[in-house]
Amino acid sequence: MTPVKLKKALHDNGPVFGTLIDSPSPFWPKVLGNCGLDFVFIDTEHIALDRSQISWMCRTYTAMGLPPLVRTLSPSPYEATMVLDDGAAGVIAPYIEQVEQVEQLRGASKLRPLKGKRLDDTLAGQPLPGQLTDYVPDFNRDNLLIINIESMPAVENLDRILDVPGIDSVLIGPHDLSSNLGVPEEYDNPTFLKTAETIFTKARQKRVGAGIHAWGDVASQARFVNMGANLIIHKADIIFFKNGIRSELAEIRELLGLKTDDNTDGEVNI
Repeated sequence: MTPVKLKKALHDNGPVFGTLIDSPSPFWPKVLGNCGLDFVFIDTEHIALDRSQISWMCRTYTAMGLPPLVRTLSPSPYEATMVLDDGAAGVIAPYIEQVEQVEQLRGASKLRPLKGKRLDDTLAGQPLPGQLTDYVPDFNRDNLLIINIESMPAVENLDRILDVPGIDSVLIGPHDLSSNLGVPEEYDNPTFLKTAETIFTKARQKRVGAGIHAWGDVASQARFVNMGANLIIHKADIIFFKNGIRSELAEIRELLGLKTDDNTDGEVNI
C-alpha cells in the first residue's frame, strides 16, 4: 500500500490494519513482509529509538509497501518535520488537546517547506503566491497527519479539532484515555467504550479516519471496527513475542508434567 492509498482508505472508510514495531532489527522486515499488514506504527514517544534507526526503518518499510506512521516524542511541529524528513509516511502527534496544536502540526506536515512568517500567513488564511499554489500540495501529497485523542479536554474540543484542514485520522491511545477518564486499563468499562465510540463517530462524520491502538483479543478489535473505527493498530511485536513464548513454554511444561508458573503481570501498555 502506498501512503496515498492509505490516506484514501482512511477518508473513504477502510478499514486498514497495522501493528506497532518496537524492534529496529534488520531481520524484522523479512518476517513482516507477508503478514497481511497495511502499514506499520513506529513509536518514539515511549520507545528508545534514535533518529538513524527510525530513518532506516521508515525507508525500509516504505520500500516494502508498508507506510510507516511515526509517533513523535511530543506534539512539536519541529519533531513532526524531522520524522517526515527521515522517511515517515505520516506523523502521529501524541496527546493533543488544543486546536492551535493541530494548526501548527498542519503547517509542519501539509505546508512544508514553508516556515516563519510565510507559514504563519498561510495558516492565517492568506493564499499562497506564485508557483507555491501548486508546489506545496504536490510536495506534501504523500504526508499523513494523525492526531492522538487521549483525554476529555481533547474530546470536548474534538469538533473544532476536526475542522482543521489536513487531518487524515484521529487515533485513540487507550491507556492514556482510560486513565484520563478515571478508569485506567478498564477497556471494557462503559465510560471508556462510550467515549471511544463518540470519537469514532465524530471523526467519520467529517470523513476523517478513526483509529485505536489496542492490545486486546481479536473480538475486541472487531468490536472497535463495528463501533466506527477504520484504523486498527493491533498489539505490538513485543506483545506477540511475550504472549507466544509464555503460552508455548507453559504448554511444554504441561506436556512434561512440570509445574507451570501461573504468575502473570498483565499486558504491555504502550
